[in-house]
Amino acid sequence: MERETIYEGLVRKGVSRRDFLKFCGTTAAVLGLSSSFVPTIAEAMEKKQKPVVVWLEYQDCAGCSESILRASKPAIGKIVLDVISLEYHETIMAAAGHQAEKSLNDAIKNYKGKYLVVVEGAISSKDGGVYCTIGGKSSDYLLKEVCKDAMAVIAVGNCACFGGVPAAKPNPTGAVGVMDVIKDKPVINLPGCPLNVENFTATVVYFLTFGKLPSVDKLKRPLFAYGKLIHDNCERRGHFDTGEFVKAWGDKGHRQGWCLFEMGCKGPFTNHNCPTIRWNEGVSWPIMAGHPCISCSEPKFWDNNLYASAEKNHFYAKVGLGAMAVSGLISRKDKKE
Repeated sequence: MERETIYEGLVRKGVSRRDFLKFCGTTAAVLGLSSSFVPTIAEAMEKKQKPVVVWLEYQDCAGCSESILRASKPAIGKIVLDVISLEYHETIMAAAGHQAEKSLNDAIKNYKGKYLVVVEGAISSKDGGVYCTIGGKSSDYLLKEVCKDAMAVIAVGNCACFGGVPAAKPNPTGAVGVMDVIKDKPVINLPGCPLNVENFTATVVYFLTFGKLPSVDKLKRPLFAYGKLIHDNCERRGHFDTGEFVKAWGDKGHRQGWCLFEMGCKGPFTNHNCPTIRWNEGVSWPIMAGHPCISCSEPKFWDNNLYASAEKNHFYAKVGLGAMAVSGLISRKDKKE
């Protein structure tokens, strides 16, 4: 029996034509495409079948799965599971034990060369990968086995992209990201802690529409989501430029929404589209809520002294004078002197 197209699946779930086109328009906006691409995206969704997805989960907290499942924004998040055909997901599937193993084997056999692999969590590489095993097989072995016949691999969350928290010093399990293990398949990274579901859906829709993964930076992150610094679109940027900084939690500057740079905010050195797509149905995001950016879409963020002030943070010493000049910090100091 032929599988239904994405549009047919959405109609069956009660999504109206108007909401469908709204979804296509929102996706185009997330991808940084003009409105002229909306008909192209809509046509792809109308004619193409849902891509088969095998979701693997290794060393993590399941936060990225939670991010997918808890999403409720009608435009994209709510219908993400209607855009893909999720054949295997250890956390949310009903099967367990040998039955789950059979589901995985059936999926990669029946859809050989036609499925996407989504990986959540870091891969254990130390001591033969014994620190993360499923059914007696190491995460390293399973990842290679499942990715062997995949079309492409999408790593979601900082753990799957760069090792994340499991790779923090002293990294006892030898945790690494997917791109450190898989070298012969297209791999795209969607880091974050957790990932933003809108970036995941947009990546899948782009793949279906154009038949390829979107353009990426040197860390294999799509440029539409990670092409700009958080600092560039931060609503507190004006306070940074005028030298208005929060000095202590709850002080006058904090209450008035001043810049959090001196409270350890790493927005000037972090690439992500958090300020534009936000969280909680687009209502807010950490900096808007008064919390500094902890750089969760960059490698080794957990080792970068998350809440230390700019002057004490070794992270800023690493990025050097060039980055500080770009951020405006040097000119501000010079102005004071």
